[in-house]
Amino acid sequence: MDKQEIIRITNAFLVEEFEADGDKITPDANLKATLDLDSLDYIDLVVVIENNFGFKVNPEDFQGIATFQNFYDYVADRIKQKELV
Repeated sequence: MDKQEIIRITNAFLVEEFEADGDKITPDANLKATLDLDSLDYIDLVVVIENNFGFKVNPEDFQGIATFQNFYDYVADRIKQKELV
């Protein structure tokens, strides 16, 4: 799966699951502020990621994710790790 496919899938489920404005989802935008996430929303986000991309997410992984670009990079790295196993 290439980066563009990851971005397309990710943006689609963020708009669907979190009722986000697709126009505000840009690589440099702040993930938490744009999606108005609270702690329960992060749990929902973990479940959606696991269902869409097939890997387990550790909650502490989100500590380093501030922007959508960080998020896309995280998903791409985890998919790459999964494919190497």
